[in-house]
Amino acid sequence: MSVNQQAQQQAQICTLCPRACGVRRQAGQSGFCGAANTVKIARAALHMWEEPCISGDRGSGTIFFSYCPLRCSYCQNANLATGKQGVEVTEDRLVDICLELQAQGALNINMVTPTHYSDVLRRVIAQARKRGLALPIVWNTSGYELVDQIEANVGFVDVYLTDFKYADPDLAHRYSQAADYPDVAIAALDKMVEVCGRPQFDEVDGMARLVKGVVVRHLLLPGALDNSKQVIKLLHERYGDAILLSIMNQYTPLIASRARTNDSFAVRVLKTCPELAHSVDNETYEALLDYADEIGCEDYYWQEGSANLESFIPEFDLTGVLD
Repeated sequence: MSVNQQAQQQAQICTLCPRACGVRRQAGQSGFCGAANTVKIARAALHMWEEPCISGDRGSGTIFFSYCPLRCSYCQNANLATGKQGVEVTEDRLVDICLELQAQGALNINMVTPTHYSDVLRRVIAQARKRGLALPIVWNTSGYELVDQIEANVGFVDVYLTDFKYADPDLAHRYSQAADYPDVAIAALDKMVEVCGRPQFDEVDGMARLVKGVVVRHLLLPGALDNSKQVIKLLHERYGDAILLSIMNQYTPLIASRARTNDSFAVRVLKTCPELAHSVDNETYEALLDYADEIGCEDYYWQEGSANLESFIPEFDLTGVLD
């Protein structure tokens, strides 16, 4: 094999996420994420349930992608993350979808779980802008990202809506098979803040819309208050008001309902992680918010009422996907 042939083969190895599973997706192989050489999506519609600076009153133009590089055991969108929901679409169709969402009045184009398709999506964004797309692009991610991919997104992505799930590597391994998550997520978030800068807003319909910057979400998990306190402390001390912080209580124990249907994966998970069968009580969530206040977090998004309802989970019914 020639040096050129070796280089071409190496270039075909997927390096889009920290899993580094090394498959050749263009040859039809599926990576850890489950994706191969086509893009699948399950919904493209206005979404009202993001943070106010993202959804506003009009809604965020969300595109929900199938598969996921992180694949958390408690995922509320498990059928989407495993590729059981969604259909294949072309790059041209994705460009059309972006423009259709803009025509519906979306405040932005919100790409949900895009990491494993990032090379394709950069081409899509470029083509959509040539055809008149003028909205901010939101990269809605688990936080399990590579620095070089965030650098590659410069000029394409305006806003990062990113999770920071774990400060505890043992918990990251227990729930997401990713003990390296804290280190990877810190490096990624450092780069997001560097390339986006401080939050910038404009005004649409009398509300502030985020047009540049980073929103960091943290979801409180059952029995994991200490992990959450570590996360909030880390984010506050490292980034301060360079990020917008969102502290969430909407953990939904769908893994328990799946186990009741004899879903073999869910049954195995609950044998080793029985705490995931329970939602987070309001007292624990209030304790986390009190802690955030105590350490000096002066401004952050928080949720009130019953946020952990299945009704908050979109229907992945191909709305807006097909021609």
